[in-house]
Amino acid sequence: MTRVLSGAALLALVVVVIWLLPPLATVGVAGIALAVAVAEYAALARAAGVDVARVPAIVAALGAAAAVVFEPGWLAGVLLTALLLIGGAELVRGTNDGALNRAAGAGFAALYLALPFGALADLRLAGGPEVLSLLLVTVIASDTAQYYGGRTLGRRLLAPAISPGKTVEGALFGIAAGTLVLGLDPAGWLPELAPAGRLLLGAGVAVAGIAGDLFESRLKRASGVKDSSALIPGHGGLLDRVDGLLFAAPVYWITMSLAA
Repeated sequence: MTRVLSGAALLALVVVVIWLLPPLATVGVAGIALAVAVAEYAALARAAGVDVARVPAIVAALGAAAAVVFEPGWLAGVLLTALLLIGGAELVRGTNDGALNRAAGAGFAALYLALPFGALADLRLAGGPEVLSLLLVTVIASDTAQYYGGRTLGRRLLAPAISPGKTVEGALFGIAAGTLVLGLDPAGWLPELAPAGRLLLGAGVAVAGIAGDLFESRLKRASGVKDSSALIPGHGGLLDRVDGLLFAAPVYWITMSLAA
């Protein structure tokens, strides 16, 4: 029951943020969520023996995400500034042990978290709530189909060393669901793409979402933890809820940018 109630509350919050808040306020909420995600990522890194400097990683991630949303031409400058910030943090630390792992871990947060969160915020700012909502509905439909399809007909494990609960059959159900939801686009939220293009995009989003889920599971396995945090009762942390989106959002954002 706790999982159901917290899931319903989380879904209601997402709907309010995307559909009722002004666009810039939605971007602000995305920034807060990104900071939380980076903090969870840093905690996973520490559990794996890599002491990522949390504050420089959060600052670098917020700057990179802001560049994606407001001025993509600034992204190179922001990433170069992040390089100086993260490198400077290592110099101040004054210890050589694990410096490469710490610096790489902090820098990877910008790629793994900042750019996808920036893409999500940009989809809302530039495309409106409909365009972003269609991505979210597609990923949710794919996740749901994976779960129930896998429980009902799952026989062959998809990635037993990473996520023993995922099956090949469940993944196929998820890909089919994502393809149909985005391909059919019943609410007409994405008229820019032809039906064939939407079908291909739906399949790509579903496959990327599965890959993102498995990647985060691999990070947790390496850290020896079950959840990224206990932020959401019954669901784990924020990273556990957005893991599929972190890979699906870039596929969707790139396609929408090319179609514009």
